[in-house]
Amino acid sequence: MPEGEDFFTETERRQAPSATVVHDTIFKEAESELKRPSTALFWSGFAAGLTMGLSMITEGILHAYLPEAGWEPLVSNFGYSIGFLAIILARQQLFTENTLTPVLPLLHRKDLKTLKNVLRLWGVVLIANLLGVFVIALISSETNAFQPEVREAFKELGKKAIAPDFFTILLRGILAGWLIALMVWLLPFAETARVWVIIIITWIVGIGEFSHVIAGSAETFVLAFSGTTSWANVLGGYLVPALIGNVLGGVILVAVLNHAQVSSNDD
Repeated sequence: MPEGEDFFTETERRQAPSATVVHDTIFKEAESELKRPSTALFWSGFAAGLTMGLSMITEGILHAYLPEAGWEPLVSNFGYSIGFLAIILARQQLFTENTLTPVLPLLHRKDLKTLKNVLRLWGVVLIANLLGVFVIALISSETNAFQPEVREAFKELGKKAIAPDFFTILLRGILAGWLIALMVWLLPFAETARVWVIIIITWIVGIGEFSHVIAGSAETFVLAFSGTTSWANVLGGYLVPALIGNVLGGVILVAVLNHAQVSSNDD
């Protein structure tokens, strides 16, 4: 190969991928997710719900055993990242991580068939995630698997998550959905930085106390199991606003805007 061609090949290799390339990569992944059968989505989603319990468990353990200090949340919230890290590296189905990007095929086609398929994926993964989280919360609150001080830390996390009003949780959910979906756009070409991208973005979600419908459900389900609050309050006061916020943040602020950017370039 001529020397000039070697130079241009190396230059292209070192350049950051364009917005169109990133969009097309995620679009292909979204198409693949929409083709998966509901049974496969369910079991992957259920596994993700169980794995998400690692966020509550690790953060709760750190919170229980670290000394009370102003810097303590900065350290304990790294525990919040563990569940996300394990889920993404294991390629499990997490609502807000694997479910919002399938909106891209819907934005391209704008047909009822694709809409039904997107809603199928959302519904199966959300229910499976919540069932997995339910099991972890049950074990965490109703057994002696954890020390009393750790179980108390789980409840403290739940109280903090459910304390704001409906609108505040919804607003924080939008921010969480935006950050998690943004992370998805960063990962395809992050290469060796993948782990750090996941840790940093999810740490921001944790330290900012932004509401994530699955991660936060683990903590709030513990409250309901312990009798600290009612299931109605958990579902209506936390799960619903967090879910709405996550969808709005992920779909509107990331999928739609990034799709609009690429569509404008095509025009």
